[in-house]
Parts: sequence; structure tokens; C-alpha cells
Amino acid sequence: MHRHASACIRHIRQDLHKLADWFKACGVTSVAMESTGVYWFPVYEILEQRGFEVILVNARYAKNVPGRKTDVSDTAWLRQLHSYGLLRGSFRPDAEIATLRAYLRQRERLVEYAAAHIQHMQKALMEMNLQLHHVVSDITGATGMRIIRAIVAGERNPDVLATYRDVRCHSSIETIRAALVGNDRHEHVFALTQSLELYDVYQAKMLDCDRKLEVLISALNTKGARPVGKLAKPRLKTKQVNTPIFDIRTALYGVLGVDLTEIHGLGPSLALKLIGECGTDLRAWPSAKHFTSWLCLAPGNKISGGKVLSSRTRRSSSRAAALLRLAATTVGGARQRWEHSIVGCPHVRVNRRP
Repeated sequence: MHRHASACIRHIRQDLHKLADWFKACGVTSVAMESTGVYWFPVYEILEQRGFEVILVNARYAKNVPGRKTDVSDTAWLRQLHSYGLLRGSFRPDAEIATLRAYLRQRERLVEYAAAHIQHMQKALMEMNLQLHHVVSDITGATGMRIIRAIVAGERNPDVLATYRDVRCHSSIETIRAALVGNDRHEHVFALTQSLELYDVYQAKMLDCDRKLEVLISALNTKGARPVGKLAKPRLKTKQVNTPIFDIRTALYGVLGVDLTEIHGLGPSLALKLIGECGTDLRAWPSAKHFTSWLCLAPGNKISGGKVLSSRTRRSSSRAAALLRLAATTVGGARQRWEHSIVGCPHVRVNRRP
């Protein structure tokens, strides 16, 4: 079952539950289906809930259909391969981790939507000749949002706007005042107002996701491994931008029994996303090599006649692989900063080998 699923569903009056009943009546115990788009989601979840063994197959591993290719021949080919035990199912976490992953991905989309409206606010400010982004590091910080909300509320005096400076802002009041002498036009203020309202909407939706995540992780906490000892002090005390409002590090420690943030490059938010993508049990992969191959980080192995044809890494849209690459980049940046800090010391030799 794959792209022709819509035709099958129409044949049974678009009722997936009747499809499951029909499978039961036919004595079907195991179902193989291709992972094409998002169409497989409801079919997979309903069949899994009804007790079927559902194998989700990567389409690239079952695409070589002999003869003329049609949806029906694809289905027959999958059934034949599955009856011989030649199909390998894709990794699917358990239901609770799948729910966690869905909330995390939804939150990630909300962050992207909010980021677009931050750009719209900055554009409106520049059209008003308000160079706020030059005097604050982030216009959504404490100083920037106070000034933007005051402008939307009707304040135009740069002397008054500069007084909204937060004490932690590096720019002085005089510098901020000089950047806020702009051109007041109604259409630009209107665009700024709407962008701010939409930004606030997405921030509120992100808070809703955070509450869902906190409740779900608390439920996982009761089933997780018991932590050994108390949680050590964090290596980094700086809170990252766009992270959930609850204490991720403590919550994950209660679920896993270990502190993943002790690994260099893994912060609390990154560790939470990895759990959402890979789950809490890595026994789905027999070894580290299998896990690396699943991430598409291992080199290819195309050999014919004893000659290596290609060893290129396969292309992949794996989110877990992207997260691990981000962690590696963080570690590499920290190493470079450390090398620059000691480059002037004559008694220290830096080994640059990987």
C-alpha cells in the first residue's frame, strides 16, 4: 500500500477502519507500505492501533519494479518482497516518542514563522529610517521589544524611546536616541503593527507547545530510568534563544537517568530534539556502525570487480543527522576559540590533527 492508497480507500468508501476490518477478515497479520509524502500517516497509525505488524519501507529500496510500472504492480511487488522477508522497515519510535517528535516539529515550524515576522518588523523599521538593529544585538530582546511596542502605541519622540533601554544593553542612551530619529509614515507603522501582532501570536502558540511538551516529558519521567545521584551544575549557564520555557535539562535527566549535556556540543534543546528523533532506546540499531549508516553519515560502499566505484555519502534529509552536524560545528567553533586564546603562549603547542 502506498500512493494508490487513495484508490483503495475510495473502494471501501474512504473508511480506514473498514479497511482494517477487511484485513482482519482476510487473515492479514502484517502490512508493508511505502513512505510517500504524508499520505501513509493515518493508514499506518490506524493499522498499528488495530494490532497489525506494519512495516514502513523506504521507497528507494523498493523502486525497481520489473515490467511496466503501475500502482497495482507496485503493490504486488511489495507483497511479493514482503512475503519473502526481503523488506526492511524504517525506524519508527514508540507512540509517546512519536508524539514528542510531533510537538517538537510543530514548535520548530512556529519558530520559523515567527522569524519571518521579525524580518518584517525590521524591514518596516528601516523604511521608517529607524536603525534599531544597528544599536541592539536583537530587536526581539528586552530593549528592542520595549521600543517597538512604544512605537506601535504611538510614541515618536526619540528621547522618550531611548529611555526604554534595558540596563544590560551595550549601547548608550545617546546612541540609541540617534538611531531612532526617523520618518513617521502611517503605512510603515501599520506594517510594523501587524508584524508585531503576528509575532506575538506565534509566541503564544509556542508557549502552548511548551506546555504540551512539559506534560509529555513528565509522563515519560515516571517510566524512565531512575537517575543515579543528583544532577551536576550546568557547564553553560547562558540560556539559548527560542528554547522551551521549562527546565529541559532536569526533565531529560529524569527520563534518561544520564545528563546528555555533559557531551560537548549538546545543549538541552539539542538533546531534546535528538530524543524526539531517535527515541530513548538505541537498541533498534545493533551497533554504532548501523546507527551511523541510518543517519547517512557513513561513506557509501559501491564495489564491483574489486574496484571501488563510489564512496560518496548518501543524500539525506535526516533531522537527527542535521542535529549532530550542528553539535559537531559547535565543538569545532569552541576548539578554534580555544586555539586563538592560547596562540600567543610560547609554552603551549596545539595539536591540529583531528
